[in-house]
Amino acid sequence: MAKDIITAGIDVGSISAKAALLQHDRIVATHVILTGYNSQNAGRQVFDLVLQQAGLDAGKVAKIVATGYGRNSIAFAHKAVTEITCHAAGAYFLDRRVRTIIDIGGQDSKAIALDDSGKVKDFAMNDKCAAGTGRFLEVMARALEVDLDAFGAMSLTAGQAASISSLCTVFAESEVISLIARGEQRPNIIAGIHASIASRVVSMAKRVGVRAPVMMTGGVSKNIGVVKALEEKLGANLIVSDRAQVTGAIGAAIIAVGL
Repeated sequence: MAKDIITAGIDVGSISAKAALLQHDRIVATHVILTGYNSQNAGRQVFDLVLQQAGLDAGKVAKIVATGYGRNSIAFAHKAVTEITCHAAGAYFLDRRVRTIIDIGGQDSKAIALDDSGKVKDFAMNDKCAAGTGRFLEVMARALEVDLDAFGAMSLTAGQAASISSLCTVFAESEVISLIARGEQRPNIIAGIHASIASRVVSMAKRVGVRAPVMMTGGVSKNIGVVKALEEKLGANLIVSDRAQVTGAIGAAIIAVGL
């Protein structure tokens, strides 16, 4: 494709919908909205908003690739591609050193191993259970009556992480309620929740082989408590881009270049 060609990636997740516009090797614009109950509408809306942000009309976009939970509902996309492939492409675009990706989204978590050319070598995915995902954190925030956005900072003030032994969201919620009843401090409980997520995700990552550098993608990467807990369990620092939440959309836009 010519260097002036613009492509788009649309990543419709269970919680948020993301869009990215790419021109040659430059990210033109990105946008994020809540998905709501209608994936198709969210995909169209986030695409319209990213175009508006960039000052472009849809006719300027040559190719569109959709990814994420709602990718097959985006009828105007030229192709639908799995999140695994798109996160790999996006992460490698953001930092070519990356060899392992940990992606924690709204309803699943993934560990992706890359080869030296940025292609997917192996992956593992938890999509059968909410534990270790954004939904898990939402449930825990409701149980604790704490704003989810405050979770990261609060967990860093913990004296000692409380023990959360259950890997099931329902049972873990019961554990949290019991800890509250016993007078456990909220920061300690939140730190325990983050440690529980980290244990589950790192165990999954080790199945595909963790090779540094490791990048974290997905919306949960905004939670510094989860990032720190993962780093402790991994024994390594994580690369967290300021575009972590839109990595899948960026990857989709990159794949669109080759259509």
